[in-house]
Amino acid sequence: MEKHTITWREIEIEITYQPDDIGGFDHIELHFDKRKDLPVSSTGYRSNFINPGIVEAHGGAVAFVTGWLDHEAEETGWNKAQMSLF
Repeated sequence: MEKHTITWREIEIEITYQPDDIGGFDHIELHFDKRKDLPVSSTGYRSNFINPGIVEAHGGAVAFVTGWLDHEAEETGWNKAQMSLF
């Protein structure tokens, strides 16, 4: 299991990555301040099961998550102004 902490667009995110976690899938978890939104979650948590090898193909957990968030932000028009205030 790998754990990383990143700051993405001024939001601190803890990443947990477990290769071959359940049923042969890799598992990524994001934990962040529930008072803030990300383009992939507004609850402070996101879990995602991924086919094996995809995370490594993107350069590891940090690069995968950063790319995923950037992609979803662009696709949805998300910006940090959408963060919750409470």
